[in-house]
Amino acid sequence: MRLRTAVVLIGSATALAACVSSNPRPIPVTASPVQPTGVEGEWVDKNGIVSTFQGGNFTTRTTDTNQMLASGNYVSLSPTLVEINVTSLLRKTQSKVNCALVSQQQLNCTPDSGPQFSLTRRMHAG
Repeated sequence: MRLRTAVVLIGSATALAACVSSNPRPIPVTASPVQPTGVEGEWVDKNGIVSTFQGGNFTTRTTDTNQMLASGNYVSLSPTLVEINVTSLLRKTQSKVNCALVSQQQLNCTPDSGPQFSLTRRMHAG
């Protein structure tokens, strides 16, 4: 009787071991793209001029020569409103611009002097 019990136990253990793989399949993980929030990042105007908002600092550069046209700082007044203090390096003037984040892709700006303008978020392929 012991021999029969041992054979049954060994058979059961072998069958169970066959069910367990030593090389399990990984569970697929779907990576969702990170959606930008606030104004942080790069924005472009209709002329292709790139404005960068990073950690409270603001710069505007040309796309062809990467020449800096303006610099300054910005403060978030609310989740959708940003105030930028801009120093134009070409005109040697300072101005204030208020921008409203109307979507994660569009920023509508009103300078204290001059026409309103819009910026579109610049997306990087990655």
